[in-house]
Amino acid sequence: MYGTNAGTFEQRSHASRAGLRPTRIRFGQGVRAFVDFPATRPYFSAHPVPRITERSAMEYRRLGRCGLKVSEFCLGTMTFGQSTGEAEAIRMVHAALDAGVNFFDTADTYTGGQSEAILGKALRGRRREAVVATKVFNPVGGGPNDSGTSRVHIMSAIEDSLKRLDTDHVDLYYAHHVDVQVPMEEMLGAFDDLVHQGKVRYIACSNYEAWRLSEALWMSEAHNLSRFECYQPQYNLVVRDVEHGPVPLCRQKGVGIAAFSPMAGGFLTGKYKPGERVIRGTRSEDRSDPFFAVCFAPNADETLSLLLRIADELDRDPAQVAIRWTVQRPGITSAIVGARNMEQLSCNLGSMGWKLTDASMARLNDVSELPPRYPESTEWKMAARRNDAVGVRGRKG
Repeated sequence: MYGTNAGTFEQRSHASRAGLRPTRIRFGQGVRAFVDFPATRPYFSAHPVPRITERSAMEYRRLGRCGLKVSEFCLGTMTFGQSTGEAEAIRMVHAALDAGVNFFDTADTYTGGQSEAILGKALRGRRREAVVATKVFNPVGGGPNDSGTSRVHIMSAIEDSLKRLDTDHVDLYYAHHVDVQVPMEEMLGAFDDLVHQGKVRYIACSNYEAWRLSEALWMSEAHNLSRFECYQPQYNLVVRDVEHGPVPLCRQKGVGIAAFSPMAGGFLTGKYKPGERVIRGTRSEDRSDPFFAVCFAPNADETLSLLLRIADELDRDPAQVAIRWTVQRPGITSAIVGARNMEQLSCNLGSMGWKLTDASMARLNDVSELPPRYPESTEWKMAARRNDAVGVRGRKG
């Protein structure tokens, strides 16, 4: 795919003005791209970005049990049309494609639909290179049927999204939030119809509890309906709650996981020091933001301290280490990574093509680990106790 479409997005005059260093990177045999890695770290400017001259191919992973393959780096487009202007956003999409990214995430209500429209414009002529994910649920108007996951709203929302995206199909269509006012079978039936109509390839959900996702999977199987093939939770070093339910369920049932906010809304990028929660000019000033400090684990400051030390040891940007930790966690298919500009995108793309060592992963796992919850806190040792009672050695289950 990329052998015929790979090109360069180097803008040498722009790179010079912005302090960027064009870097040649190989993505597999015969496929090359130029990526402008910043000469200084955009997030943690006390340390230079390491000179990267070559890296391995972008890793592609199956989305759960289905046949769709996506890059482990997914470009999130929530900033498009807001803090990221159209021209810069298009450059970013092309840069991501040239770097091997094939997974793009948007939603019908991001910037009032502008995010979808800009992404659609950016993908003209390159649509087949991309896996496009969008979402339905949030209000798009003031009418009683202008939100949620009812059949009527899903059917109208997909038409609007397809028009804005300038495409005839969406590869992955999410139920963005839980809708307690619509029967599960109504929502799944509408999604299934869209799959059979060819307007949607796969369906997915975001922010579901484990029991609700399990019910949806059972209902799809029982009624021969398309099932959720991907789950999108908030997941990062300081928000690991989904490990207590949804992640084990997804691993057991073969559901892919696309994790959003791997940098914890900027908290793990190096901009913040341990103990800091608000920085002027950032999203942290918005106290209503449900995805920032209110969700952080109590040990967030200890986790941040160790992240900064490990990033310094590796001569990496903290954001790169945070993203890398997320994509190396069990069950994670891809990390959804946003950026406001090319400089941030270039830095974030530096999280690909290398791996944290087992020792580094273990240190980060240990410092950020949440205390066990009931019933896991009781049951984790029962298999070993039973084996000990009957003389079985060296087995946990």
